[in-house]
Amino acid sequence: MAPMRTLTVDIKDQPYPIHIGPGILDRADLIAPHLSQKRVAIVTNTTIAPLYLNRLKTTLAAAGIESIEIVLPDGEQHKNWQTLNQIFDQLIAQRCERKTTLIALGGGVIGDMTGFTAATYQRGVPYIQIPTTLLGQVDSAVGGKTAINHPQGKNMIGAFYQPKLVLADTETLNTLPQREFSAGMAEVIKYGLIRDLPFFEWLEVNIDKIMARSPEALVRVIYESCRNKAEVVAQDEREEGIRAILNFGHTFGHAIETATGYGKWLHGEAVAMGMVLALKVSGTLYQFPASDAVRVTRILDRAVLPIHPPELGADIYLDLMATDKKVEAGRIRLVLLRYLGRAEIQPVDREIIRTTFAQSPLQ
Repeated sequence: MAPMRTLTVDIKDQPYPIHIGPGILDRADLIAPHLSQKRVAIVTNTTIAPLYLNRLKTTLAAAGIESIEIVLPDGEQHKNWQTLNQIFDQLIAQRCERKTTLIALGGGVIGDMTGFTAATYQRGVPYIQIPTTLLGQVDSAVGGKTAINHPQGKNMIGAFYQPKLVLADTETLNTLPQREFSAGMAEVIKYGLIRDLPFFEWLEVNIDKIMARSPEALVRVIYESCRNKAEVVAQDEREEGIRAILNFGHTFGHAIETATGYGKWLHGEAVAMGMVLALKVSGTLYQFPASDAVRVTRILDRAVLPIHPPELGADIYLDLMATDKKVEAGRIRLVLLRYLGRAEIQPVDREIIRTTFAQSPLQ
Protein backbone atom coordinates (compact mmCIF):
# COMPACT_ATOMS: atom_id res chain seq x y z
CA MET A 1 0.00 0.00 0.00
CA ALA A 2 1.31 3.44 -0.93
CA PRO A 3 2.12 5.55 2.14
CA MET A 4 0.22 8.74 2.93
CA ARG A 5 1.91 11.98 1.92
CA THR A 6 1.14 15.42 3.34
CA LEU A 7 1.84 18.95 2.20
CA THR A 8 0.70 22.38 3.33
CA VAL A 9 -1.01 25.16 1.41
CA ASP A 10 0.87 28.06 2.98
CA ILE A 11 -1.83 30.73 2.91
CA LYS A 12 -0.72 33.68 5.08
CA ASP A 13 -3.68 33.81 7.47
CA GLN A 14 -4.86 30.20 7.25
CA PRO A 15 -2.41 27.51 6.17
CA TYR A 16 -4.00 24.09 5.82
CA PRO A 17 -2.85 20.52 5.16
CA ILE A 18 -3.53 18.21 2.24
CA HIS A 19 -3.30 14.51 3.08
CA ILE A 20 -2.93 12.13 0.11
CA GLY A 21 -3.06 8.35 0.17
CA PRO A 22 -5.22 5.22 0.42
CA GLY A 23 -7.74 4.60 3.21
CA ILE A 24 -7.97 8.21 4.37
CA LEU A 25 -11.78 8.05 4.57
CA ASP A 26 -11.30 5.85 7.64
CA ARG A 27 -9.07 8.39 9.43
CA ALA A 28 -11.23 10.38 11.83
CA ASP A 29 -8.02 11.42 13.56
CA LEU A 30 -7.20 13.59 10.54
CA ILE A 31 -10.58 15.32 10.64
CA ALA A 32 -11.42 15.78 14.32
CA PRO A 33 -8.68 18.34 15.16
CA HIS A 34 -10.12 20.71 12.55
CA LEU A 35 -13.70 20.73 13.90
CA SER A 36 -15.06 23.53 16.09
CA GLN A 37 -17.87 21.27 17.33
CA LYS A 38 -18.67 17.58 17.03
CA ARG A 39 -21.32 18.13 14.40
CA VAL A 40 -20.84 18.32 10.65
CA ALA A 41 -22.99 18.56 7.53
CA ILE A 42 -21.83 16.31 4.68
CA VAL A 43 -22.73 17.60 1.23
CA THR A 44 -22.57 14.98 -1.53
CA ASN A 45 -24.50 13.82 -4.58
CA THR A 46 -26.60 10.89 -5.76
CA THR A 47 -23.62 9.19 -7.42
CA ILE A 48 -21.16 9.42 -4.54
CA ALA A 49 -23.60 8.89 -1.65
CA PRO A 50 -24.13 5.14 -2.27
CA LEU A 51 -20.37 4.62 -2.56
CA TYR A 52 -18.84 6.58 0.31
CA LEU A 53 -21.37 8.47 2.45
CA ASN A 54 -22.05 5.71 4.99
CA ARG A 55 -18.36 4.92 5.24
CA LEU A 56 -17.56 8.53 6.12
CA LYS A 57 -20.47 8.77 8.56
CA THR A 58 -19.32 5.56 10.28
CA THR A 59 -15.79 6.93 10.58
CA LEU A 60 -17.08 10.14 12.14
CA ALA A 61 -19.55 8.39 14.45
CA ALA A 62 -16.76 6.21 15.87
CA ALA A 63 -15.09 9.46 16.98
CA GLY A 64 -18.30 10.80 18.51
CA ILE A 65 -19.01 13.20 15.65
CA GLU A 66 -22.64 13.66 14.59
CA SER A 67 -23.28 14.15 10.89
CA ILE A 68 -26.24 15.26 8.84
CA GLU A 69 -26.37 14.50 5.12
CA ILE A 70 -27.33 16.69 2.18
CA VAL A 71 -27.57 14.72 -1.07
CA LEU A 72 -27.79 16.73 -4.29
CA PRO A 73 -28.38 15.77 -7.92
CA ASP A 74 -25.20 14.99 -9.85
CA GLY A 75 -23.84 16.97 -12.77
CA GLU A 76 -22.43 20.32 -13.91
CA GLN A 77 -25.91 21.37 -15.05
CA HIS A 78 -26.96 21.50 -11.38
CA LYS A 79 -24.20 23.89 -10.32
CA ASN A 80 -26.59 26.82 -9.95
CA TRP A 81 -28.64 28.96 -7.54
CA GLN A 82 -31.47 26.45 -7.35
CA THR A 83 -29.24 23.65 -6.11
CA LEU A 84 -27.33 26.01 -3.83
CA ASN A 85 -30.61 26.94 -2.16
CA GLN A 86 -31.27 23.28 -1.46
CA ILE A 87 -28.14 23.27 0.69
CA PHE A 88 -29.17 26.46 2.49
CA ASP A 89 -32.68 25.09 3.08
CA GLN A 90 -31.37 21.97 4.78
CA LEU A 91 -28.73 23.78 6.84
CA ILE A 92 -31.40 26.09 8.19
CA ALA A 93 -33.89 23.27 8.76
CA GLN A 94 -31.25 21.30 10.69
CA ARG A 95 -30.36 24.41 12.72
CA CYS A 96 -26.72 24.32 11.68
CA GLU A 97 -24.62 26.94 13.43
CA ARG A 98 -21.56 29.01 12.62
CA LYS A 99 -19.35 26.32 14.17
CA THR A 100 -20.93 23.52 12.15
CA THR A 101 -18.31 22.38 9.63
CA LEU A 102 -19.45 21.53 6.12
CA ILE A 103 -17.75 18.58 4.43
CA ALA A 104 -17.70 18.41 0.63
CA LEU A 105 -17.71 14.73 -0.37
CA GLY A 106 -17.57 14.48 -4.15
CA GLY A 107 -16.06 15.99 -7.27
CA GLY A 108 -15.45 19.54 -8.37
CA VAL A 109 -19.10 20.54 -8.57
CA ILE A 110 -19.80 19.45 -4.99
CA GLY A 111 -16.58 21.05 -3.79
CA ASP A 112 -17.31 24.38 -5.50
CA MET A 113 -20.90 24.57 -4.26
CA THR A 114 -20.08 23.47 -0.72
CA GLY A 115 -17.27 26.01 -0.55
CA PHE A 116 -19.54 28.81 -1.80
CA THR A 117 -22.17 27.76 0.72
CA ALA A 118 -19.57 27.85 3.49
CA ALA A 119 -18.42 31.30 2.41
CA THR A 120 -21.93 32.73 2.61
CA TYR A 121 -23.98 30.73 5.16
CA GLN A 122 -24.25 32.89 8.29
CA ARG A 123 -21.49 35.00 6.69
CA GLY A 124 -18.98 32.18 6.81
CA VAL A 125 -18.65 28.71 8.32
CA PRO A 126 -15.72 26.27 8.20
CA TYR A 127 -15.52 23.56 5.56
CA ILE A 128 -13.42 20.54 4.62
CA GLN A 129 -12.78 19.16 1.14
CA ILE A 130 -12.87 15.39 0.58
CA PRO A 131 -12.62 15.16 -3.23
CA THR A 132 -13.47 11.79 -4.77
CA THR A 133 -12.49 12.53 -8.38
CA LEU A 134 -9.03 13.02 -9.84
CA LEU A 135 -10.02 16.51 -11.01
CA GLY A 136 -11.05 17.41 -7.47
CA GLN A 137 -7.96 15.92 -5.87
CA VAL A 138 -5.44 17.62 -8.15
CA ASP A 139 -7.17 20.94 -8.71
CA SER A 140 -10.58 22.16 -7.64
CA ALA A 141 -10.40 21.14 -3.96
CA VAL A 142 -7.18 23.10 -3.47
CA GLY A 143 -6.85 26.87 -3.43
CA GLY A 144 -10.19 28.17 -2.16
CA LYS A 145 -11.96 29.04 -5.42
CA THR A 146 -15.70 28.48 -4.96
CA ALA A 147 -18.50 29.27 -7.39
CA ILE A 148 -21.68 28.43 -9.23
CA ASN A 149 -22.39 28.84 -12.92
CA HIS A 150 -24.56 31.41 -14.67
CA PRO A 151 -26.25 30.68 -18.02
CA GLN A 152 -24.00 33.31 -19.61
CA GLY A 153 -20.74 32.17 -18.07
CA LYS A 154 -19.06 29.44 -16.02
CA ASN A 155 -18.12 30.16 -12.38
CA MET A 156 -19.25 33.77 -12.67
CA ILE A 157 -20.70 33.91 -9.13
CA GLY A 158 -18.52 32.84 -6.24
CA ALA A 159 -15.93 33.68 -3.59
CA PHE A 160 -12.36 32.98 -2.55
CA TYR A 161 -12.76 30.92 0.62
CA GLN A 162 -10.17 28.45 1.89
CA PRO A 163 -10.99 25.05 3.41
CA LYS A 164 -9.63 23.92 6.77
CA LEU A 165 -8.38 20.64 5.36
CA VAL A 166 -8.19 18.58 2.16
CA LEU A 167 -8.29 14.76 2.25
CA ALA A 168 -7.50 12.96 -1.01
CA ASP A 169 -8.21 9.24 -0.61
CA THR A 170 -6.70 7.61 -3.67
CA GLU A 171 -8.90 4.53 -3.25
CA THR A 172 -11.95 6.57 -4.27
CA LEU A 173 -10.44 6.74 -7.76
CA ASN A 174 -11.00 2.99 -8.15
CA THR A 175 -14.72 3.61 -8.73
CA LEU A 176 -14.20 6.62 -10.99
CA PRO A 177 -15.43 6.10 -14.59
CA GLN A 178 -12.69 6.22 -17.20
CA ARG A 179 -14.01 9.41 -18.77
CA GLU A 180 -13.94 11.21 -15.39
CA PHE A 181 -10.44 9.94 -14.68
CA SER A 182 -9.21 11.23 -18.04
CA ALA A 183 -10.83 14.60 -17.37
CA GLY A 184 -8.73 14.93 -14.24
CA MET A 185 -5.58 14.18 -16.22
CA ALA A 186 -6.05 17.42 -18.18
CA GLU A 187 -5.32 19.42 -15.03
CA VAL A 188 -2.41 17.13 -14.12
CA ILE A 189 -0.76 17.65 -17.52
CA LYS A 190 -1.41 21.38 -17.24
CA TYR A 191 0.88 21.72 -14.21
CA GLY A 192 3.79 20.25 -16.13
CA LEU A 193 3.15 22.55 -19.07
CA ILE A 194 2.90 25.81 -17.15
CA ARG A 195 5.72 25.50 -14.59
CA ASP A 196 7.21 22.03 -14.06
CA LEU A 197 8.97 20.55 -17.08
CA PRO A 198 10.51 17.64 -15.08
CA PHE A 199 6.99 16.64 -13.99
CA PHE A 200 5.76 16.81 -17.58
CA GLU A 201 8.65 14.60 -18.70
CA TRP A 202 7.87 12.13 -15.89
CA LEU A 203 4.24 12.05 -17.04
CA GLU A 204 5.33 11.26 -20.60
CA VAL A 205 7.31 8.25 -19.36
CA ASN A 206 4.72 7.02 -16.85
CA ILE A 207 1.39 7.80 -18.52
CA ASP A 208 0.53 4.12 -19.04
CA LYS A 209 1.04 3.34 -15.32
CA ILE A 210 -1.06 6.34 -14.39
CA MET A 211 -3.90 5.40 -16.72
CA ALA A 212 -3.78 1.87 -15.24
CA ARG A 213 -4.24 3.59 -11.84
CA SER A 214 -1.08 2.30 -10.19
CA PRO A 215 -1.47 3.30 -6.49
CA GLU A 216 2.11 4.56 -6.23
CA ALA A 217 1.85 6.52 -9.47
CA LEU A 218 -1.44 8.09 -8.37
CA VAL A 219 -0.03 9.29 -5.06
CA ARG A 220 2.83 10.98 -6.91
CA VAL A 221 0.50 12.48 -9.54
CA ILE A 222 -1.75 14.00 -6.87
CA TYR A 223 1.13 15.12 -4.64
CA GLU A 224 3.06 16.85 -7.42
CA SER A 225 -0.09 18.49 -8.80
CA CYS A 226 -1.10 19.77 -5.36
CA ARG A 227 2.47 20.93 -4.68
CA ASN A 228 2.49 22.98 -7.85
CA LYS A 229 -0.89 24.51 -7.17
CA ALA A 230 -0.11 25.17 -3.49
CA GLU A 231 3.10 27.01 -4.40
CA VAL A 232 1.24 29.28 -6.82
CA VAL A 233 -1.73 29.90 -4.49
CA ALA A 234 0.61 30.77 -1.61
CA GLN A 235 2.06 33.57 -3.76
CA ASP A 236 -1.28 34.91 -4.98
CA GLU A 237 -4.34 33.73 -3.09
CA ARG A 238 -6.90 35.95 -4.85
CA GLU A 239 -5.60 35.68 -8.41
CA GLU A 240 -4.30 39.22 -8.70
CA GLY A 241 -1.19 38.13 -10.57
CA ILE A 242 0.75 34.89 -11.00
CA ARG A 243 -2.13 32.58 -9.97
CA ALA A 244 -3.76 33.26 -13.32
CA ILE A 245 -1.27 30.88 -14.99
CA LEU A 246 -3.37 28.07 -13.48
CA ASN A 247 -6.04 29.07 -16.02
CA PHE A 248 -4.06 27.70 -18.97
CA GLY A 249 -6.67 26.31 -21.37
CA HIS A 250 -9.55 27.50 -19.21
CA THR A 251 -10.63 30.64 -21.06
CA PHE A 252 -11.20 28.66 -24.27
CA GLY A 253 -12.46 25.70 -22.22
CA HIS A 254 -15.09 27.73 -20.38
CA ALA A 255 -16.33 29.08 -23.73
CA ILE A 256 -16.72 25.50 -24.97
CA GLU A 257 -18.66 24.47 -21.85
CA THR A 258 -20.95 27.49 -22.02
CA ALA A 259 -21.61 27.25 -25.77
CA THR A 260 -22.35 23.52 -25.78
CA GLY A 261 -24.37 23.44 -22.55
CA TYR A 262 -22.98 22.63 -19.10
CA GLY A 263 -22.38 18.92 -18.74
CA LYS A 264 -22.02 17.94 -22.39
CA TRP A 265 -18.25 18.26 -22.13
CA LEU A 266 -16.65 17.45 -18.79
CA HIS A 267 -14.60 20.34 -17.43
CA GLY A 268 -11.31 18.53 -17.95
CA GLU A 269 -12.24 17.62 -21.51
CA ALA A 270 -13.00 21.26 -22.27
CA VAL A 271 -9.71 22.32 -20.64
CA ALA A 272 -7.79 19.82 -22.78
CA MET A 273 -9.33 21.28 -25.93
CA GLY A 274 -8.74 24.77 -24.57
CA MET A 275 -5.05 23.97 -24.11
CA VAL A 276 -4.85 22.87 -27.74
CA LEU A 277 -6.31 26.22 -28.82
CA ALA A 278 -4.00 28.13 -26.46
CA LEU A 279 -1.04 26.32 -28.01
CA LYS A 280 -2.14 27.62 -31.42
CA VAL A 281 -2.12 31.20 -30.11
CA SER A 282 1.24 30.52 -28.43
CA GLY A 283 2.57 29.49 -31.83
CA THR A 284 1.33 32.74 -33.35
CA LEU A 285 2.65 35.09 -30.65
CA TYR A 286 5.64 33.22 -29.24
CA GLN A 287 6.62 30.86 -32.06
CA PHE A 288 6.01 27.97 -29.70
CA PRO A 289 7.72 25.01 -31.40
CA ALA A 290 5.44 22.78 -33.45
CA SER A 291 7.38 19.72 -32.27
CA ASP A 292 6.53 20.54 -28.64
CA ALA A 293 2.91 21.15 -29.55
CA VAL A 294 2.87 17.61 -30.97
CA ARG A 295 4.28 16.30 -27.66
CA VAL A 296 1.41 17.97 -25.81
CA THR A 297 -1.33 16.67 -28.09
CA ARG A 298 0.25 13.21 -27.99
CA ILE A 299 0.13 12.96 -24.17
CA LEU A 300 -3.42 14.35 -24.12
CA ASP A 301 -4.39 11.67 -26.60
CA ARG A 302 -2.69 8.95 -24.52
CA ALA A 303 -4.68 10.21 -21.53
CA VAL A 304 -7.85 9.58 -23.60
CA LEU A 305 -8.66 13.27 -23.83
CA PRO A 306 -10.21 15.04 -26.83
CA ILE A 307 -7.77 17.12 -28.86
CA HIS A 308 -10.12 18.45 -31.54
CA PRO A 309 -12.15 21.40 -30.17
CA PRO A 310 -15.69 21.88 -31.47
CA GLU A 311 -15.90 24.20 -34.47
CA LEU A 312 -18.14 26.82 -32.91
CA GLY A 313 -16.80 29.62 -35.09
CA ALA A 314 -14.47 32.42 -34.03
CA ASP A 315 -17.33 34.84 -33.26
CA ILE A 316 -18.94 32.53 -30.70
CA TYR A 317 -15.61 31.84 -28.99
CA LEU A 318 -14.73 35.53 -28.89
CA ASP A 319 -18.14 36.64 -27.60
CA LEU A 320 -18.09 34.09 -24.77
CA MET A 321 -14.46 34.79 -23.93
CA ALA A 322 -15.29 38.50 -23.74
CA THR A 323 -17.60 37.82 -20.77
CA ASP A 324 -15.04 35.61 -19.02
CA LYS A 325 -13.36 36.75 -15.81
CA LYS A 326 -9.99 37.01 -17.56
CA VAL A 327 -10.89 40.08 -19.65
CA GLU A 328 -9.06 43.32 -18.93
CA ALA A 329 -9.65 46.66 -20.67
CA GLY A 330 -11.43 44.85 -23.49
CA ARG A 331 -8.48 42.60 -24.29
CA ILE A 332 -8.68 38.90 -23.56
CA ARG A 333 -6.01 37.84 -21.06
CA LEU A 334 -4.81 34.43 -22.17
CA VAL A 335 -2.35 32.11 -20.51
CA LEU A 336 0.12 31.09 -23.19
CA LEU A 337 3.25 28.95 -23.28
CA ARG A 338 6.53 30.66 -24.02
CA TYR A 339 8.05 27.16 -23.98
CA LEU A 340 7.34 23.87 -22.20
CA GLY A 341 7.34 24.57 -18.46
CA ARG A 342 6.97 28.34 -18.81
CA ALA A 343 3.55 30.02 -18.96
CA GLU A 344 2.93 33.74 -19.33
CA ILE A 345 -0.20 35.86 -19.03
CA GLN A 346 -0.70 37.91 -22.17
CA PRO A 347 -3.47 40.34 -23.18
CA VAL A 348 -4.34 39.35 -26.74
CA ASP A 349 -6.20 41.37 -29.37
CA ARG A 350 -9.34 39.74 -30.70
CA GLU A 351 -8.06 39.87 -34.28
CA ILE A 352 -5.00 37.79 -33.38
CA ILE A 353 -7.29 35.12 -31.95
CA ARG A 354 -9.52 35.31 -35.02
CA THR A 355 -6.49 34.89 -37.31
CA THR A 356 -5.26 31.94 -35.27
CA PHE A 357 -8.60 30.18 -35.62
CA ALA A 358 -8.24 30.38 -39.38
CA GLN A 359 -5.00 28.40 -39.28
CA SER A 360 -4.81 24.66 -39.75
CA PRO A 361 -5.35 22.59 -36.59
CA LEU A 362 -2.53 21.09 -34.59
CA GLN A 363 -1.71 17.52 -35.54
